[in-house]
Amino acid sequence: MQYIDAKTIISEYRTENEWFGANYNMNIYKGCNHGCIYCDSRSECYQVENFDQVRAKNNALTLIERDLKSKTKKGVVGSGAMSDPYNPFEKELCLTRGALALLHRYGFGVCLFTKSDLILRDLDLLCEISRHSPVLAAITITTSDDALSKKLERNVSLSSERFKAIKGLSDAGLFAGVLLMPVLPFIEDTPENIRSIVRMAHDHHARFIYATPHFGVTLRTNQREWYYNKLDLLFPGLKEQYIKTFGNEYACSSPRSKQLWSVFTQECDRYGILYRMDDIIKTTQKGYGYEQISLF
Repeated sequence: MQYIDAKTIISEYRTENEWFGANYNMNIYKGCNHGCIYCDSRSECYQVENFDQVRAKNNALTLIERDLKSKTKKGVVGSGAMSDPYNPFEKELCLTRGALALLHRYGFGVCLFTKSDLILRDLDLLCEISRHSPVLAAITITTSDDALSKKLERNVSLSSERFKAIKGLSDAGLFAGVLLMPVLPFIEDTPENIRSIVRMAHDHHARFIYATPHFGVTLRTNQREWYYNKLDLLFPGLKEQYIKTFGNEYACSSPRSKQLWSVFTQECDRYGILYRMDDIIKTTQKGYGYEQISLF
């Protein structure tokens, strides 16, 4: 494990918390070794060199405690936007677990984004935090097929294992659900896949599923090249279909997006699963009060 220096780990407060209600952002690690073929964080604009090499930040927990003490407003801290907080090294390093203990100590909520069932290890701390602040766990699942998920995301928990993690979190009383994005055109964009994910989410007690109406993938410089190389390796001929269909577009939406959105919303309504961001945020914050989570 390589360590890198950082001046701060928790971002400044954001009043407009439209992404799952997170007021702050926290990345304890830099880089990711999940090997997902579609990862947006590889994009040139983020300037992450040697992206596949996970690096931890020196004195991470000391910095996090200092950052939390300096905040003039309580709030929800999001983690997992650029690097999964439950990468394989976390099992031994326990930096994410240490951060959760600090969030609990200083009265902050948490919003976690992950593809790992290792999150269940920290069930005790998440339950403790939920007694005073919002806790939300969004588990990325883009296919219900374990064999396909292993192809697309070679170093993460299988889809079935992630569904079980959602059930474990939900059954403990936590607000957990599915982050259904991206949905790869010509690979995952079928009504059958969407129905299966919603059904399995229901079976595993997911409270929400979040997807975007375009049901697609975004491609930027560096990320596009990586993705196309993986398509050549895993799905020969598909790169050419992408180029013909999307050219150099940033947002590559499924040609079936309208149909898929209709299927998705109907199935979510059928099972009583939340899917609109406003509803997700309101529900996760219900019972805490904005005054409680925003002021000392």
